[in-house]
Amino acid sequence: MCASEPQDGLFTRWLPPSSGRVKSSLLKARLYLETTVPSYLTAWPSRDLIRASHQQITREWWERRRADFDVFISQLVLDEAGAGDPAAARERLAALQDLPQLDITDDVVVLAGALVTSLALPAKASTDAAHIALAAVHGMHFLLTWNCTHIANAEMAVTIARVCREHGFTAPVICTPEELMGG
Repeated sequence: MCASEPQDGLFTRWLPPSSGRVKSSLLKARLYLETTVPSYLTAWPSRDLIRASHQQITREWWERRRADFDVFISQLVLDEAGAGDPAAARERLAALQDLPQLDITDDVVVLAGALVTSLALPAKASTDAAHIALAAVHGMHFLLTWNCTHIANAEMAVTIARVCREHGFTAPVICTPEELMGG
């Protein structure tokens, strides 16, 4: 579907059918930012080596690569980012303040439900399925996350793609900031 060669963060791509457009155009890739990314971005430095590495990679991605993408969030991201310690929540929300929001449509709700069922996700992970559904329904090219349990999980990728396709949508490329640092 993508006939392109990256150039300065831009590429030529046939837009997804759900966008309503059918011609090729030069665009920034569309990216849905899941809540774990601003959480790592604004968190106090961790003593845990892996978590500290994720924090550093996230800060580097935010500074070096964010401008290469059209970045979107949703009300779900704002709700999750606003929870917890009030001072930490303010920092997360400040990082997100200028990002456009995707709507939670009926298609998003239906696709999220199908993902929960097909992936046999626990009830507490229904929001994770909704993040995937939001990105797919709105034609995002990427879903950026550090949630490798229920979102960026290679064992679930085939099922996620199949369920999205069965509902008429293309699954986004689901990846971590480390995988989207460029080459």
